[in-house]
Parts: sequence; C-alpha cells; structure tokens
Amino acid sequence: MANLRLGYLNAVQLIGRLTADPELKYTSKGIPVCTFRLAVSRRFKDRETGDFRDDVAFLNCVAWRRLAEQADTYLKKGSAILIEGRLRSRSWETNEGQRRSTVEVVARRIEFLDKKTEETTEDISIEPTDDGGLEGGEDI
Repeated sequence: MANLRLGYLNAVQLIGRLTADPELKYTSKGIPVCTFRLAVSRRFKDRETGDFRDDVAFLNCVAWRRLAEQADTYLKKGSAILIEGRLRSRSWETNEGQRRSTVEVVARRIEFLDKKTEETTEDISIEPTDDGGLEGGEDI
C-alpha cells in the first residue's frame, strides 16, 4: 500500500440557476472573462420533521475567451445551466490590507437547460476552443 499512486482529478459538474446577470470584462491584454454566480440546490428529507427541505449553495463561476463571450450573450438571471469545469482557489489583499480568498468554478463547458425561445432556436452548448488554454492568467 505504500507504493499506491493516486491520480489527480479536479473536475466538477453542476446544475443550477444564475442568481444575477453575468458580467463580462476584458483583461489588460483584451482577453474576455465572464463571471457569474450559480445557485445549486439539494433537496432532502428532514429526519426530525419529515418535511422536505432545500440546501442551497452559491458558487462563483468564471468563463474565459469565447466561452465568456457566449455566456454573456446567452445567459441571464434565472438561466438554468449545466456547467463542467474545475475548482480554483485564489486569494488577494484588499485596499484596506485585509486578506481574502475564494473558491470558484472555472468553466470548461456550459450547457443551457432552459427551453428554446425565438432568440435561441437551437440547443446551445459551448465547448472551449483549442487556443492553448482557457484562462487569461492575469487579473481583470
């Protein structure tokens, strides 16, 4: 057992709804980055009361490049999506000198789960392009 080698896996799949409209920005090098917040819920039965309850998690998500532009075009508050990606933790210092940190989902693929409308007459699923990576690698 001492020679057991574990592989590395950082992958998530989530289904949820946007809590607000996405925000598209550009890095200093002109790379599009779109951020949005996703509400993901889990329904369970309370053992004490027998009632069904919802446990909701709110997750920050980020999409880069073409995926960012498409997310900004098609997503809006309340949109139901399936997002595939990975978790990334990052930290920074505020202007007041306070240390902050967060964990966010870096999107690799987004599938729109809402019914088609006149504006979206086709199923929309965004895959990243082969452009050497998904992230801009710099602050926005």
